Amino acid sequence: MPTPTIPRSDLRAYLLAVRLAGAVATSREVSLRSYRGFAARDPRLLIGIDPEWAWTERDLIGLMAQRCGVSADPRCVSGQDVIDPELTLAALEAFSDRLAAVAQRGAPVLFGTGHPHRLLGFYGALADAMSAAGCAVLTPAKGRSVDITTRFGVRTHRLDYVRGVAMVRAPGAPGPGCATGAHTHSPLPVRTVLGAVAEAGGTLPELVVGDHGWVCGAGQLGFEAIGLADTDDPAPFVGEAEGRVAVVVPVDDAVRSDYYRPLTRYVLNRACLSQ
Repeated sequence: MPTPTIPRSDLRAYLLAVRLAGAVATSREVSLRSYRGFAARDPRLLIGIDPEWAWTERDLIGLMAQRCGVSADPRCVSGQDVIDPELTLAALEAFSDRLAAVAQRGAPVLFGTGHPHRLLGFYGALADAMSAAGCAVLTPAKGRSVDITTRFGVRTHRLDYVRGVAMVRAPGAPGPGCATGAHTHSPLPVRTVLGAVAEAGGTLPELVVGDHGWVCGAGQLGFEAIGLADTDDPAPFVGEAEGRVAVVVPVDDAVRSDYYRPLTRYVLNRACLSQ
């Protein structure tokens, strides 16, 4: 049976009700700290983007006000960040249109997330739908090791896929197929995956869908990339502003995983991918 269509107005109300938009959990203090780090070219905040422009903290506040709806006033230094639901909806529609165009061509696509605890279900449903539409959902370099810098030092993670979505697992994590993966902002996993495909002469994706380092790292390498980002992650929005990331959807990326299901239905319906 087709998935029921969600009216735009209902989704807008839903975004506000579960705080995917509106007043979100991310604090202004956390976001400003991220903007300062990005302006200082801290790799932990660049997450794969090599900015062409000189971005100051004030520049980033202006950009995030424009793309997300946060306060544009640099004197606002505390409280909760705000995401304009209209900006979320407009970006979701552009996101859906990109998926639809790739599905119509039956082109290969790569999914990856640094937020598997929250967003695996969202991306997994999209991967299922793209596969059903005839697209190759790529799963290269499974099991490869990736050395990622964490707050505990450099740790060796391994690449894995669940429901066609790439993630990394920390040392000692449950085995393959388990949905538990590591939270990471690193672009190294997507670089490892794409590098392995290129070395093997395999099929490269025409679209990369993800978040954090997956979307930034792929966009920086010249791949069409779309994804989700929170107000304390300026890198994807800078990538979008500079033309290296195609679409970024402003949304709280750390709410309960089931809260993203209406977004999934909305995207699939708009992209004509509902089963």
